[in-house]
Amino acid sequence: MSTTPDGDTSYARTPRTTPTRYKDRATWEREAIHAILDATYLCHLGFVVDGAPVVLPTIHARVGDRLYVHGSTGSRPLRGARDGAGLPVCLTVTLVDALVLTKSAFNHSVNFRSVVAHGTAHQVTDPEELGIALNALVDQVVPGRSAEVRPANPKELAATAVIRLDLDEVSAKTRAALAADDEEDLDLPYWAGLVPVTTGYGAPVPDPSTTVPLPANLRTLTAPSPAAPVPTA
Repeated sequence: MSTTPDGDTSYARTPRTTPTRYKDRATWEREAIHAILDATYLCHLGFVVDGAPVVLPTIHARVGDRLYVHGSTGSRPLRGARDGAGLPVCLTVTLVDALVLTKSAFNHSVNFRSVVAHGTAHQVTDPEELGIALNALVDQVVPGRSAEVRPANPKELAATAVIRLDLDEVSAKTRAALAADDEEDLDLPYWAGLVPVTTGYGAPVPDPSTTVPLPANLRTLTAPSPAAPVPTA
């Protein structure tokens, strides 16, 4: 990472993390990147196997400047990550905030927040770090959940693998704006505007074996969320 002249911490810019289009939407600020990563648990992990690209959906969790990514001991990325040299990967996270509908088909867009991270992933083998990583992955999906369940036993740990990706070469890109119609299209008789996109949870359905009340963290997680603010600029 690097520190900007005004003292704000940011990740270093590299050719791979500098977009060629809409550069004004990019940021390398650590706080902004962490906020996007922490807002979801779904990511896509890209790597190369036998000369061909592979992209897998999986879950991630951030601990400091490090990402942990869930896998199984038999998966292809883990076989490469076990080697001493590690596995070159590209990890992406995308959040969709709104559909941007304009009066022309060409100018339609999406308001989004995204992160792209490049680096070399390594399998986590230290037992203490593996415990931290697995708890973080469980809590990324349901905050506080790892403290409410039985931890993995040795057999389960042997079948579970986690890879580590340090956040060294990473950037974020966002769009948060209103529709951008061409001036000559403004008087066309078509609807234009934003359609907010939100993610929500339904009411929890207890398993028949469950005899305890719904935990407070699940009540919080599944409570109705307020409508997302609509950008005005």
